[in-house]
Amino acid sequence: MNIGLVKEFVDYGTIGTLGLMSFLSIWLYIERLLFFRKLDVSKYKKKQQLEIDITKNISIISSFGANAPYIGLLGTVFGIIITFYTMGMSSNIDAKTIMASLALALKATAMGLIVAIPSMMFYNHLARKIEVIIALWEMRKEDDCES
Repeated sequence: MNIGLVKEFVDYGTIGTLGLMSFLSIWLYIERLLFFRKLDVSKYKKKQQLEIDITKNISIISSFGANAPYIGLLGTVFGIIITFYTMGMSSNIDAKTIMASLALALKATAMGLIVAIPSMMFYNHLARKIEVIIALWEMRKEDDCES
């Protein structure tokens, strides 16, 4: 078994997955902001249709924020397993090599947090915007009923 190949696969697979999640999170956040900017709530007769339209893709951003730390932690665990395996198979390994390998394994956890924190901030910002949009729609409907 080529441990170097496994190490590269785990490293690039984890960081690549987290990078993709980060890119998609930013993309979906910007898409929602642009959608909200051009949204005209007066065109909606039913609240349910408004809710469907304004909450599109919001759960994806939340899922990225909630799961990115776990993906990072999984990459770290695999990195530590590979480090211990390498230590067990090698007759002479020094502390410097061990510490460098463990530090590289921990970068996956850090990357997971780097993806999760902004994703959750994006989600919370959009969730508040959704609350405001629904409140504006309800106020508009009340005003229409009074007229």
